[in-house]
Amino acid sequence: MATRNRMPPWHDHFKAPSGRELLIRPIRPEDAAPLQGAFSLFGPEEVRDRFLQAVNELSDQTAERLTHPSPKTEICLVAAEPENPGEAVVGAIARASIIPGTREAEYAILVSRFLAGQGLGRQLMRKLVKWARGKYLDRLYGYVAEDNLPMLQLAQSLGFERVDNHPDAANGLVRMVLELDT
Repeated sequence: MATRNRMPPWHDHFKAPSGRELLIRPIRPEDAAPLQGAFSLFGPEEVRDRFLQAVNELSDQTAERLTHPSPKTEICLVAAEPENPGEAVVGAIARASIIPGTREAEYAILVSRFLAGQGLGRQLMRKLVKWARGKYLDRLYGYVAEDNLPMLQLAQSLGFERVDNHPDAANGLVRMVLELDT
């Protein structure tokens, strides 16, 4: 492939079975307003699973933190319309962050109910695993609601193991862990 046709790192086109085309890319500061605007597209169950409480809007502080990840310890990807950052509707967000003082990272993925079940979660999870391996981490883990069977099955299909008795797992959450053989 010619150099001029290559996409920047961590960018990828995604075409859903529904025909919707998205661009998976690193989050940008300009995405804060569209992310806050699209927050209502995420179902209440999805938001509660990620924030452990009912949240109706994404605060300015949270949007600022998400749109300014530390490149050494975090990655935050969005799946958005193939428009300029700041103009594109964001339909999914995936984040991994290294836990200070460890060789492990915690992940979180939030996919709009309009895009769920189309393979986008799998694509985002693969990118987070690739990032974690590139950082030479020992493990990648996240918490999934015990009634979120599609996400539990997705994680298990990618090699994650369910840890039901972990002390951090609470409130109906299951810890899913992938041991990275880097």
